[in-house]
Amino acid sequence: MVLLGSFKLAVGRGPGKSVIRHLSFVIGRWLLRKGCFIDFSWWGAQDVGMVLRYFVRNWLQNAARQKVREAVTEAARKEFSEAAGAADSPPHADKQERPADVGIVFALGIESGGLEDLLSGVVTTRGFGFTAKEGGYRGRKVVLFRSGSGKAAARQATEAMIAGHKPQWIVSAGFAGGLAAEVKRHDVIMANGLMDATGGQLQVDLKVDPESLAKTPGVRVGSLLMVDEIVRLPADKQALGQRHGAIAVDMESFSVAEVCRERRVKFLAVRVVTDAMDERLPPDLERLMRQSTRLSKFGAVVGTVWNRPASAKDMWQLKETALVASDRLGKFLAATIEQLVPQAAERNIK
Repeated sequence: MVLLGSFKLAVGRGPGKSVIRHLSFVIGRWLLRKGCFIDFSWWGAQDVGMVLRYFVRNWLQNAARQKVREAVTEAARKEFSEAAGAADSPPHADKQERPADVGIVFALGIESGGLEDLLSGVVTTRGFGFTAKEGGYRGRKVVLFRSGSGKAAARQATEAMIAGHKPQWIVSAGFAGGLAAEVKRHDVIMANGLMDATGGQLQVDLKVDPESLAKTPGVRVGSLLMVDEIVRLPADKQALGQRHGAIAVDMESFSVAEVCRERRVKFLAVRVVTDAMDERLPPDLERLMRQSTRLSKFGAVVGTVWNRPASAKDMWQLKETALVASDRLGKFLAATIEQLVPQAAERNIK
């Protein structure tokens, strides 16, 4: 039994036989127009019925699929039309969605994973080359953006975050490389100043209690340098640290801070060190970081392992280091969110 709209057809018995006879005539006429001919004379009636039932079943299945597609398309069109109408109409004061308390810009998903696990009611949206995740943390409204690597992607994501979520605070967060001997793997860096390789400098209004900082092992305050490429070699890290007076290096924070300064949004930079100054990164890391899709990443990994089998061990160690770093960063950011927006503790997320 097949139901299609209000039309009901019982195939193989009752009124369905007349439909089969009609379809056999229609199919035969269509085949003749196409120059084809099927001789049913040597087939039994049961064989003919089986063939025609096959045609009927496939025709009904295709028609049903088409109806489903039309229904889904119409529902989607209606939903987007209603959303557009709601956007065009002036919102009521009691229905306005309140701005985010804190927005955090990450480059990669593995960087944001530790904090994502601590959020509740997470809603994910994707578009324009980045991923946004909105959720709650102890009464605060938090939005995370994964921008992709590099200063241009970070700038675009920050502008979109401000336009769409209007956060009180924006934090540039993620992984960093150490540029000073005292900075160790998994140390947390709170930037009090930012600079880029061309000499640009920005100050960060960071208020930290020296006594509290001294009692918190593995947390350091200092300048953060932004570069365009991953710094792999210990000698290069040491040279950059001495030249710029920075204790760590990343690829996004300066750009995020520039947008926040232009838009007058309060800003912080918090990074966790995944490679100390004396640690050498694998030569394949830069190429892997440039891949933007899962398929391209998979292809890059396969090609890397094929050309250099030892890279499989390197990538496994990097992943283990990144997971530990992401968890540490997530917990530190959660505590930072509570300090940035202390009055929101008893507030409900809308």
